[in-house]
Amino acid sequence: MSKAGKSSVALSLLVFLLSAHAAESDRAIVERQSRELSDASAAGDGKTLGTLVDDRVIFMNETGEIATKKDLADSTPPPAGVVNKLVQSDVRIEMHGDTAVTSFTDNLTQHANGAVRTASFLSTEVWHKKDGRWLLVSSQTMTKPKEPEATTLKPAELDDYVGTYSANGISVRIERKDAALASSTNGAEATKLDIEARDVAFTPGQPRLRRVFIRDGGKVTGFLSIRESGDVFFKRT
Repeated sequence: MSKAGKSSVALSLLVFLLSAHAAESDRAIVERQSRELSDASAAGDGKTLGTLVDDRVIFMNETGEIATKKDLADSTPPPAGVVNKLVQSDVRIEMHGDTAVTSFTDNLTQHANGAVRTASFLSTEVWHKKDGRWLLVSSQTMTKPKEPEATTLKPAELDDYVGTYSANGISVRIERKDAALASSTNGAEATKLDIEARDVAFTPGQPRLRRVFIRDGGKVTGFLSIRESGDVFFKRT
């Protein structure tokens, strides 16, 4: 290979390495600023929030409310005696040129006058590089549902729920095996059914769904399948 050829290869390699380094630097900036945004949100630091977001940002919080840049910049610290801390986990960042998309879990620990509360939020963010600065242009957050704790009932109490229930052409069969319940729909494979409280059941791994059993004269006559999209009553047959 000629000297000119070697120089061309070396130059190409240098350009590639510099480009890779720049991409890595951009990624690091986005990751750092995303953490700074979480920290500022927890602290109610409006000044920092205002510097991290674009003028036309679309920011949806866990309640479904939309906040503008002014709303974020007007944030104030929590009241005296309340300390919030957000720690990100499960962070994923995808770079698309001058646009970056992040997803992560924001884990909240709140100390309020001696009481401690925890919660987790699932978030996605879109960052855009404009005039050499990375700014947040979009954010959406939802509360991560918590798996309820199961309680234990006596086998005789569990037998109250054993039976077949139907609604809208769907058949649900609940059986007891030893000290546990299992439920199957339209003859499919049965899945575990845990008891959260008397007459309230849930399927492990589906924390947004509940079954609330209805009684008449002490006897279970059906259950309400409760979820955000609406309730369905299953009658015992």
